[in-house]
Amino acid sequence: MLHPQRDYFRYLTDGQFMLLRAKASERVIFPPRVAEPGTGDTDLEWVEASGRGTVYSTSVMRERPPKPSYNIALIDLDEGARLMSRVEGILPEDVTIGLRVRAQIVSEEGEPLLVFVPE
Repeated sequence: MLHPQRDYFRYLTDGQFMLLRAKASERVIFPPRVAEPGTGDTDLEWVEASGRGTVYSTSVMRERPPKPSYNIALIDLDEGARLMSRVEGILPEDVTIGLRVRAQIVSEEGEPLLVFVPE
């Protein structure tokens, strides 16, 4: 039986960024789920993501000092899916629409987390 959310985080824990893809349409599905949206196709497979994408939108989340500000970004993956994450390695204000990024798996509070850095 397919357990998409659990399996996705297991892959991240193992250092792999994997995406579900419908075999018939070859459409990449995110977030992971048991069937392809729109068709209901359940013939899905896990495929390794390239990890590359483009910032579609971004917002700066301002915190009270001494906590640093951070960004929230929608990332269009090269495989066609869009996901929410954040871009690290540059100031939140320097994250711009159209910025090319690549995925990194980090640990936050003991859990794997997918973030992006500029290419």
